[in-house]
Amino acid sequence: MNRKTLVLPAVVGLLTPVLAACGGSGSGSNSGDAIVVGTTDRFTATKDAPAPLDPAYSYDVGGWNILRQTVQTLMSQPKGEGDPVADAAESCSFTDSQSERYACKLREGLKFSDGSSVTAADVKWSIERALRIKAVGGPYGLLTNIDTIETEGDRGIVFHLKSADATFPYKLSTPVAGIVNPKDYDKNKLRDGFDIDGSGPYTFKADVKDDAIVSATFTKNPNYKGSVKVNNEQVVLRSYDDADAMGKAIDKGDIDVMTRTMSPAQIDKLDAGDDSNVDLVEMPGLEIRYLGFNTDAPTVKSKAVREAMAQLIDRASLVAKVYGSQAEPLYSLVPASVTGHSNSFFNKYGDPSVSKAKALLAAANITTPVKLTLHYTTDHYGSATKQEFEVLQKQLNDSGLFDVSIQGTLWKTYQVAERKGEYDVYGMGWFPDFPDADNFLAPFLDKDNFLQSPYVNNKIIKTLLPESRREADRASASGSLTQIQDAVADDVPLLPLWQGKQYVAARDDITGVAYTLNSSASLQLWELGRGSSS
Repeated sequence: MNRKTLVLPAVVGLLTPVLAACGGSGSGSNSGDAIVVGTTDRFTATKDAPAPLDPAYSYDVGGWNILRQTVQTLMSQPKGEGDPVADAAESCSFTDSQSERYACKLREGLKFSDGSSVTAADVKWSIERALRIKAVGGPYGLLTNIDTIETEGDRGIVFHLKSADATFPYKLSTPVAGIVNPKDYDKNKLRDGFDIDGSGPYTFKADVKDDAIVSATFTKNPNYKGSVKVNNEQVVLRSYDDADAMGKAIDKGDIDVMTRTMSPAQIDKLDAGDDSNVDLVEMPGLEIRYLGFNTDAPTVKSKAVREAMAQLIDRASLVAKVYGSQAEPLYSLVPASVTGHSNSFFNKYGDPSVSKAKALLAAANITTPVKLTLHYTTDHYGSATKQEFEVLQKQLNDSGLFDVSIQGTLWKTYQVAERKGEYDVYGMGWFPDFPDADNFLAPFLDKDNFLQSPYVNNKIIKTLLPESRREADRASASGSLTQIQDAVADDVPLLPLWQGKQYVAARDDITGVAYTLNSSASLQLWELGRGSSS
């Protein structure tokens, strides 16, 4: 059976591979042959989103998977131990007991891919640029706790924070903190198109057709100095319309590796070992799916409507019908395997109940059936998304309390419409920026949340999030984190549905597959090599 499973211990980030069968985990070889990786992620430039690969703007898993290969950060997330490690930096640490002063020293001789030197001034310029631009729906909220940045010569840089933040080293490992070449980026506006200039492990060239990337070539950067070993000379990333097309490509040998998003049926087939030349690697995942609400919209402005939906949706049935063993029901925004998780939604609502949902609506004088539309994206989270929303629609409508329709939209239009508040109820997924409970809460609930949600909870923003970030021992933050999760279950600005596993499929002469994804679901293309099949 050509399946390998990575087991993630209870403390997220301690990634210990436990492998069975052959192939997929050896040390890389620099054979010189390009390794071809397939994805269903689409990279499109539009009038409303013209800069999909600018670190100051990009905030989806596909864009970040490109940026993590090309734009270097002071810190990086490793393939094994969970704490971030120095990458562009030689060293970084808090220099005070309050976790408000964070100092880094750059590696000596650091260069951009064009050969020009990378200095502390470039780091300061890059991060201040993201904060200055404040791209709508972008990731700049990860950096807004920075008060000032100072440089010490060409290699020293010091961050002064507005308040204590034990998660700050993780935030410096995300692409929004990426170091870009000031010669190629305007300090006041986004860089349109698909060009990237950085100091990461690879240089990047996109093959573009109709304002979308057809394929992207990552070539080993000879000037790179950092924490990772690059095990190949070149990787080509090809974008496919759907999982079936990607699956046919790996069967024919047109691609070597298949990443997100495979269909549940493909995963089941590979899991059964039907293809002796392709191995499936399963890894515990931190991906979550949820419903978001525009809490100002008339249809869902009443909390009782959102509570009734939380009371009706049967997560276990949803997962069983659509994803099987590839996902698990989720009762909080924070996955069950992450320190600080609480089953807040189950604690409040228990098992699905039509009578309890009916009582909630009646107490609020809501006329039933409540008519609303659930929106979902047709091409970003995989082919099973439509079926998922059909199940949700049936569950709500069968109660007699709702009259629900569903509407699917391409991602390039969907993400812009959501940010503009055009959807009352919408489905989204989340791949963490870093594996900490804070990153499953703050991006949705803080004042600079990427969803542009009108929901505001001042206790969360002003008290609970700052309290949780003071704790370097993340288990000690559980009290504040639990209160945040309980508040979400009470107000239901978001409704968690399920958490999923991660899968990669590869032809059996490809090595390093076990580490192609880290615990944050980020691609690490440098781990791939070409060896011999076993």
